[in-house]
Amino acid sequence: MKTYPPLAAPVRARSRSLLRAAALALVAAFLAAPPVQAVEIEEWETESGTRVLYAPAPTLPMVDIRLTFDAGAARDGERSGLARLTSDALSLGTGAMDADTLAERFEAAGASFSTSSARDMGIVTLRTLTERDWMDEAMEVFTELLAAPAFPEEGLARERRQMLQALQRERQEPGSVASRRFYQLMYADHPYANPPNGREETIPTLGREEVMAFYEEFYTAGNAVLALTGAISRSEAETLAERISSALPAGERAPALPRVPPLEAPVTERIPFPSEQAHIFMGAPALRRDDPDYYPLTVANHALGGGGFISRLFREVRTQRGLAYSVFSSVRPMAAEGPFLVNMQTGTDQIDEALEVLHNELERLHRDGVDVEELEASRANITGGFPLRLASNRGIVQNLATMAFYDLPLDYLSTYNDRIEEVSADEVQAALRRHIDPDTLVTVVVGGEG
Repeated sequence: MKTYPPLAAPVRARSRSLLRAAALALVAAFLAAPPVQAVEIEEWETESGTRVLYAPAPTLPMVDIRLTFDAGAARDGERSGLARLTSDALSLGTGAMDADTLAERFEAAGASFSTSSARDMGIVTLRTLTERDWMDEAMEVFTELLAAPAFPEEGLARERRQMLQALQRERQEPGSVASRRFYQLMYADHPYANPPNGREETIPTLGREEVMAFYEEFYTAGNAVLALTGAISRSEAETLAERISSALPAGERAPALPRVPPLEAPVTERIPFPSEQAHIFMGAPALRRDDPDYYPLTVANHALGGGGFISRLFREVRTQRGLAYSVFSSVRPMAAEGPFLVNMQTGTDQIDEALEVLHNELERLHRDGVDVEELEASRANITGGFPLRLASNRGIVQNLATMAFYDLPLDYLSTYNDRIEEVSADEVQAALRRHIDPDTLVTVVVGGEG
């Protein structure tokens, strides 16, 4: 049987208690980590109806702007890929300013612009220096684009070709094949089953009129949240927010997505693939982002497979059995129930053993919860690493955008560590039993002969 070498020979011989002792010793270092950076957050709504979250960050002479729209793949309907095409094509410019001119003007102003799209959201970002002339130029270009994107036919054709090429590359990557099928099986008829990168049968048929209609329906002031941080005052932030919001179509907030029904039975699918490694995805729809169980499930996931080498899966799968170099778990809450996910790669001749170990560990966690040492180690590790999420303007603006998009409270950042510290073992077990059933999981294996 093929096995992977252990990290070091002595490690494999250590008892479970010694591994925990080592983990707790590392936790002590995290306990000495700096406190969460104080982020003063202010909130208001523009005249056009855009919710704004702003936090001053005077250290660097720049401002980060992040517009988030409820305009992800979940809004594609039967036109898979429309959200991604709209997002990508926004950078093609306006009727008076083609893509090259757009890029040149942002570059000349010392600004950076980007767009992206996921299942829940479409995102538009701008980073600009606060020097008055340069910021004014960057904002002029930014608002011109938001007000009148051209979506030219030639550019859309190029974007469609690039999307199709990306799908072809995905088919060559077992991890991408597994992830795509995993979401399809897990979400079935729910809008989250729409792959963000689209489908080959629909992408070639997406036309300019559809892209423009999608933009006018979903890229609107009423369907946007705006996050701002940087070396600007509240009054300057208000001015920027009004300029941005008023440039957008008016519109209203998109209707809430339907809840994801729980799985009623396990689903397992094996897909043959000519690779030495098999990619395994295992999980189920689990959590909305505004669910209070977010905190206990975060701790549970950290103990299971989200905490690196101190986690159960790393210990049982990698260290004890040598079944994989990489194994992890995650909880990815979204507007509707986002997935709980376990992911690993293993040799194609070890698939059955790996699946058995994964399922046994999930059952054990569901049945017994976490013990005191795991609880303390996970809480300390999570809270010790949290300040890194606020160590840059980009990190701050991303967190502000998340708070605004998912309607999280304004004290989310300041109370995060306290909420994690308050999680008890009983709360972890109760949350696991509410949201994750080891007997009704989707499992996708890509690799081997099927």
